[in-house]
Amino acid sequence: MRLSTVRIAGRTTWGVIEGETLRDTGAAMAGRYADLKAAVTAGFDGVAEAAEKAAAFPLSEIEWLPVIPNPDKILCVGLNYEMHRKETGRAEVENPTIFARYSNSQTGHLKPIIRPKVSTELDYEGELAVIIGKPGRYISRADALGHVAGFACYNDGSVRDYQRHTHQFTPGKNFPDTGAFGPWMMTPDELGPLDDLRIQTRLNGAVVQDATFAQMIFDIARQIEYCSSFTRLEAGDVIASGTPGGVGAKRNPPLWMKPADIVEVEIDRLGILRNPIVNEQG
Repeated sequence: MRLSTVRIAGRTTWGVIEGETLRDTGAAMAGRYADLKAAVTAGFDGVAEAAEKAAAFPLSEIEWLPVIPNPDKILCVGLNYEMHRKETGRAEVENPTIFARYSNSQTGHLKPIIRPKVSTELDYEGELAVIIGKPGRYISRADALGHVAGFACYNDGSVRDYQRHTHQFTPGKNFPDTGAFGPWMMTPDELGPLDDLRIQTRLNGAVVQDATFAQMIFDIARQIEYCSSFTRLEAGDVIASGTPGGVGAKRNPPLWMKPADIVEVEIDRLGILRNPIVNEQG
């Protein structure tokens, strides 16, 4: 299944994507699941059956919201492709580099990524997002993928000068409307094996990042194993699994996103996340 959180005629709901339509499963199951995260928590019990009878809306009539607008936590993996590690000059490490993004820093497909008025150094980072379905602590690598509810495209946008203010990544990763998430999540049974899938980031149509998931330093199972060793992973949590090389900050000259740009993150079989860039107002 493909599922997303959306707004229809001013009403927030969620549903199952079928071709060019969305089945308003949120309305059909309003007495059972408050939102998509609740359906994830329940393992999508009854969702496919409810979708068959739910009202259908053309995708052209919906407003896309972050796939999971209200995760308990968003854990981001840094420096997880060798090309990106080398372009940053960072040393090799034995464990994943983890930092956090807040849920109110997210935005949806086709909605603007906002360049803050305090910086012009807004960078792209195309990534695979992992949505946790089954909670757990000390999850073994062997069991890790059984805890995954689905995958989505993510653009872990970075305000680089704020990121460089300290050794911590947090300030540059949490400006409002800089983390794009969508357009939908796809369940693992539909997406299939990850390793050979290609991720591309494009800025105004030009390819700026290009890799396969087999090039990750720490694969998804290792990320889940490690993250669950220091925190309890909850249903609806998101892991942004790292970006390939080619980020704008490490180009000569640097390539920053600016107003009127269009940035896209495409993952084979999964879809395309597209966002325009605008200046912060006020």
